[in-house]
Amino acid sequence: MAKQGQTTNTGLDRLTSAATQAGTAGKGLPPVHLWNPPFCGDIDMRIANDGSWYYMGTPIGRPALVRLFSTILKREGEKYFLVTPVEKVGIRVDDAPFMAVELRKEGDASGELLHFRTNVDDWVTCDTAHRLRFEPGESGGLTPYLHVRADLWAKVTRPLYYELVDMGEERMIDGEVMFGVGSGGAFFPMASAEEVRAAL
Repeated sequence: MAKQGQTTNTGLDRLTSAATQAGTAGKGLPPVHLWNPPFCGDIDMRIANDGSWYYMGTPIGRPALVRLFSTILKREGEKYFLVTPVEKVGIRVDDAPFMAVELRKEGDASGELLHFRTNVDDWVTCDTAHRLRFEPGESGGLTPYLHVRADLWAKVTRPLYYELVDMGEERMIDGEVMFGVGSGGAFFPMASAEEVRAAL
């Protein structure tokens, strides 16, 4: 097992092998919430602000490997781990572990439905179970995040944020007129309508 501070290709190979076996045990995502293996320390793996994965400072250039690791990602409090049935290792995440990079819209009599694709090719339908939240950005404005699963979020890219703004509408929420977007029967406020008008 890798100890605190140790990073070896052997450890990464073992992690890859265990993740592959766990992923082939059944359909869908591995049940990481059911696994409670021993903590084996941190490894030098990082997910950058743009969703890129790095191992020992080098980008992981194989999308299939990034996708594999993303399926065994788990968050506990503010910490992130890669978890298999036999080991649990800590990694660093600069912001959100995923990026929402594509948006598809569809509508019917019940309203609009927004579907987002993440950088690891998961499709997430925005609704009450997978909500949007908007946080103040470091350089001003707002940064949207989409709930993917189990306390894991995707940061919405800037171009998609502008699309959300374009489709935004005003609704009365708790006595205040709010500007936001609707999807899946839910409304996700960005800011007060007054603040939005003042910024235009």
